[in-house]
Amino acid sequence: MQPEEKFNKTIQTKLPETDFRAHLRETSSQMNLKREAAKKLFGNYELARLRASYTKWKVNESLDKFLIDFEASVVRKGGKVIWAYDVQNAQQEILQIAQKHTKGKVVYSRSAVSDEIELKSFFDSKSIPLKALDFGDFILNESGTDFFTENTPLLSADVQQVRNQLNQSIRVSMDAEVADIAADIRHSIRKNFYQAELAITGATFLVAEGGLVVQSENSAAARMSYAFAKTHLVVAGIDQLLPSLNELDLFTTLYATQKTGENLQSYLTITSPTERDDIDGPSEFIVLLLDNGRSNVLASQDQRQALSCIECGACNDVCQVFNYIGGSKNYLNNQAGPISQVVKPLKSGLAEYGFLSEHSTLCGKCTDVCPLKIDIHNHLIRNRRDAISEGVIDTAERFTWFSWSKLMLSRKNMNRQSSLRNFTFKSFFRKQWGEERELPKIAEKTFNQIWRERNGL
Repeated sequence: MQPEEKFNKTIQTKLPETDFRAHLRETSSQMNLKREAAKKLFGNYELARLRASYTKWKVNESLDKFLIDFEASVVRKGGKVIWAYDVQNAQQEILQIAQKHTKGKVVYSRSAVSDEIELKSFFDSKSIPLKALDFGDFILNESGTDFFTENTPLLSADVQQVRNQLNQSIRVSMDAEVADIAADIRHSIRKNFYQAELAITGATFLVAEGGLVVQSENSAAARMSYAFAKTHLVVAGIDQLLPSLNELDLFTTLYATQKTGENLQSYLTITSPTERDDIDGPSEFIVLLLDNGRSNVLASQDQRQALSCIECGACNDVCQVFNYIGGSKNYLNNQAGPISQVVKPLKSGLAEYGFLSEHSTLCGKCTDVCPLKIDIHNHLIRNRRDAISEGVIDTAERFTWFSWSKLMLSRKNMNRQSSLRNFTFKSFFRKQWGEERELPKIAEKTFNQIWRERNGL
């Protein structure tokens, strides 16, 4: 099935789910209220956004330099950097590392990039157990529920289905209280990280100066995962770089404010290869830097700014389209929402994924809320422009818009009977409008006709 067919099929199944849509809207509304309250704690929030935007612009314009600086810093401290140009390359590199640790457990803390390379399903296909150390990830894996978004991973989970699955896998009582279920999950998780040899985590930011990995989280799953492991493997995108520690307080604060509406997330860890005098920590430190189409975004000068995204998820909660269909999987990406509609077509090709940029009202709320001042709604328009210039639009759509322009530019055609205009309107746009909605009816008389009647022309 082609990506656009898959996307349209998902929309058709999601639109009738009014109860879930109401639940999603309520969750988004609560998140937005928390963000607004947290923003008021800034002395000058707009200045903070401007500073952050400039910093990421500087990184994007000299990304090659900062990547080389980061690699040199990691290697100088005794670590290792692996470059992966796509998903398959990243999977094979990680597999080679995992195969060296067959005697011990492989544990992981899920991240956006680990989802991007489909790490869990890849390990399952190779019959290598991959143990999650985060509550949400553990429940997702045990219940077979689809991950929803970074901020609300379990939003689409069915509570009864989760109870049933946990009852079978870790013997949770069907009548257990939430606290008891949490205790059972904690007991099941904890025994894994004591035996871990390889820990795979993500990163919130990478700091070029010093080769540092910054992890900002509310569950400490990443920190726990490599506490006893011999090897720590960080899987990150090449777009997660910051120049130095000087910018870290600004970015971690903006990230927490726009992600969860907090001053700072519960756990902030800065890690790097162990020094000679360190008495604990992993003996091997590896960073895998993933491209997977990010260079394509970088090459697109007008939309390059989209690489500044810190994946806070704020644009999702204000987006009307997201609040109808929701979910990363529904956007055919590891990201969801407006920023995904910009980045995915650029990373994977406008020919296959350019349609994602069409599904937007272009209201601009995503741009207004973005802490990095990314011009999201205008980038969507630029994607549409590029799709036309590259000849991605099919012949039928070209003919439709050619005919529509001829109709709209002809006063004679515009003043024809309303029944004819309504028929033409329905013929052109029924497929795009969808079967679940009724097309609006065109007024019987045009403004031109009414003006002439009133003024006797």
